[in-house]
Amino acid sequence: MLDILQEYGVLLLIGEYPHGKLGGLAMTLIISFVSLIVTFPCAILIALARTGKNKPLKRLASGFVHCVRAIPLLMLIFWAYFALPVVIGIPIDATYTLIIAIVIYQTAYLGEIIASGIEGLPKGQMEAAEALGLGYIPTTFRILLPQALFNVIPGIVNQLTTIIKESSLGSIIAVPELSYAMLQVNSNEVTKPLQIFGILAATYFVLCFALSQATGVLERRISNRRTGRVVVGAVA
Repeated sequence: MLDILQEYGVLLLIGEYPHGKLGGLAMTLIISFVSLIVTFPCAILIALARTGKNKPLKRLASGFVHCVRAIPLLMLIFWAYFALPVVIGIPIDATYTLIIAIVIYQTAYLGEIIASGIEGLPKGQMEAAEALGLGYIPTTFRILLPQALFNVIPGIVNQLTTIIKESSLGSIIAVPELSYAMLQVNSNEVTKPLQIFGILAATYFVLCFALSQATGVLERRISNRRTGRVVVGAVA
């Protein structure tokens, strides 16, 4: 494995950059975090529509969620890659195609996670906010949504780890991410597939394990801050 890392380490980290396209692990991380950043506000909108009182919006959001969750991500990637340029009339880079497909797919799943967090809050909070004369927007974004997002932090990070793993499907449409770089290495080193894909598996494991550990630290810090505020309020 060490000889593979020594010979192809730069390719696996940054692809052919600066003499060519950025790729490898750097591209995997960029795709994953850009996808999550774009997915997050879309998922919040879907969650609010799913838990809101507007029936047409609720049905539309429910239809979107059920349709997307019934489609394999690979099929969605193919549709975005082959059909979307035909629909809009201009070609789209494979990397953008992958991000679009992941955002659509993960919006459905993350939206359901956030919606479950909202629905899990005590109903009395909404009633108390209405009694105080707060409107829908202040109640949602100042009272309900912060608590719901805190409660579903593990689910949100789990979706980020899922996105990191799903980005490997980009190799099917030649997105120069880590898995595609490994396929290039494997085509050069035909006799070492076990070592090559062992490195790939270990890299994904380290990324996902590091994220899970960071989540635990974040949860403990937020919990400690909330506990401290409650104690100070009780003493006052």
